[in-house]
Amino acid sequence: MKVLVGVKRVVDYAVKVRVQNKSVDLNNVKMSLNPFCEIAVEEAVRLKEGKQADEVVAMSIGPKQCTETLRTALAMGCDRAIHVSTDLRTDYIDLQPYAIAKIFEKVVEQEGSDLVLLGKQGIDSDCGQTGPMLAGFLGWPQVTFAANVEAKDGGIQVERETDAGTETINIPSLPAVVTCDLRLNEPRYATLPNIMKAKKKKVDTIDADSLGVDLEAHNEVLEVFEPAQRKEGIMVEDIDQLLDKLKNEAGVLA
Repeated sequence: MKVLVGVKRVVDYAVKVRVQNKSVDLNNVKMSLNPFCEIAVEEAVRLKEGKQADEVVAMSIGPKQCTETLRTALAMGCDRAIHVSTDLRTDYIDLQPYAIAKIFEKVVEQEGSDLVLLGKQGIDSDCGQTGPMLAGFLGWPQVTFAANVEAKDGGIQVERETDAGTETINIPSLPAVVTCDLRLNEPRYATLPNIMKAKKKKVDTIDADSLGVDLEAHNEVLEVFEPAQRKEGIMVEDIDQLLDKLKNEAGVLA
């Protein structure tokens, strides 16, 4: 089994973003591996450690700094990496899920991948569309929001999150696309020896324009703005005062 895993470079989850010129300011901001993509990388590496996968290839789309994010995936245990180079923003401002899925489709065809693991969404755009679109373009079965993945008899069995709990989907034979949810695993920390080894692993670079994919955005982001600041709350003396304020001031009770 040959696994391709998506790796997205995003603003670090602990950073308070700044809005400037109607978009999120990315200058001098700490960037890191998208948490859901990190879970996908961990699951791919575990499949290889369990002798279920022969090779794990990490792939990222974006500027040259994406190689740093790919090195993190390599340090976690991926065998090699592919960097699809473009200066377009990947947080939905410029490059959007349709084009990203098309790029993945081209790479999957070139690599001959059997299984594609992606994070369920990027924490920058929160679209959650790349995995399903990719499966549609390839004509492959898909399972989204995976909470457990098990290789089974040449296929995979996936437990997925739903609003009502979980459900188990069996894909009897590969290929397939799976998007990974939070409960799937807990990603490992890369050890110093593995970080050093990652520097020697192969990273191939492909120019996004050379893939023959329409990179034009299909939707226009008109404005990005910070949420309004919440007003300071007040303390009430008792339940009667609370009910009075909810009814007469907030107007949420009849």
